[in-house]
Amino acid sequence: MKSLKQDIKTGQYKQIYLLYGQESYLKKQYKNMFIKAMIPSGDTMNYAYYEGKNVNIAEVIDLAETLPFFAERRLIVFENTGLFKAKGAELADYIKELPETTYFIFIEDEIDQRSKLFKAVKAKGHITELKVQDASTLKKWVLGKIAKEKKKVSESTVDYFLNKVGTDMEQIDTELEKLFGYTYDKDFITEKDVEEVCTAHISTNIFSMIDAVANKEQRKALDLYYELLAMKEPPMRILALLVKQYNMLYVTKSLVKKGYRQNEIASKIGAHPYVTSKYMNQSRRFKSVELRTIIEEGVDLEERVKTGKLKDILAVELFLVKNSSPTT
Repeated sequence: MKSLKQDIKTGQYKQIYLLYGQESYLKKQYKNMFIKAMIPSGDTMNYAYYEGKNVNIAEVIDLAETLPFFAERRLIVFENTGLFKAKGAELADYIKELPETTYFIFIEDEIDQRSKLFKAVKAKGHITELKVQDASTLKKWVLGKIAKEKKKVSESTVDYFLNKVGTDMEQIDTELEKLFGYTYDKDFITEKDVEEVCTAHISTNIFSMIDAVANKEQRKALDLYYELLAMKEPPMRILALLVKQYNMLYVTKSLVKKGYRQNEIASKIGAHPYVTSKYMNQSRRFKSVELRTIIEEGVDLEERVKTGKLKDILAVELFLVKNSSPTT
């Protein structure tokens, strides 16, 4: 990412960029920064944007061959086209002859590094994977944004904030804006401020519900459930998330037993390292057989709702009541 910032700062651009990975916020930020830096505001003659999997390659090539209109360069941006997994060979061949005045930026979630297009871009441009950020990086980023607002905060409050709103950078940015508005007349942000104004990500409530179940805090588990219902979350989505979360705990517990470390587990289960640490801590509070039984119960309840044998709201209540009962 440092090289991307350096290119934007110096104006020394590579002719082709590929930005890929799961961190949507960073991809969006860098895309917008490059467009703003490379094309004058309002210049629609020398800028083109293609999105989706139906890109007309012949049309792209015709446009790329056209000299920029009273400008230094022509910029063509491609987003979520799937060209790095299929149908990109024709564009890969053309890239070798790309005119010096035409620049490409590709934004993708997933790519195949064996593809002809990936190899062509690597040979002529710059490729950056924008991964989900680890807990330390997220904390530094949040602290930096708070410092820019000339406000102070304790590290424990930042931890509390991240635990509440989740690890998605776009969500974090939105919640920070709310927090800054709420504390506009204050120099110091507290946990109370976070609690008052920030919206808990649904995964946070799911984690809290599972904690309540593990602690046999039946009332708390049900209160969290009713809170999600009040937020218009469908009961079956809540049940599905609970089952998915318990399944993640089961897999995490199995991997811990096999001696895998946090980063290795995060990679295997496809979760953020910050979230993985929470899975690891939470999984210690259950036996493997207990987790498996809970998962099977959840799947059975889903089936009973689908076949009309049980109402959806009641199904989740039964699930929480049974597993948070002190007798279980």
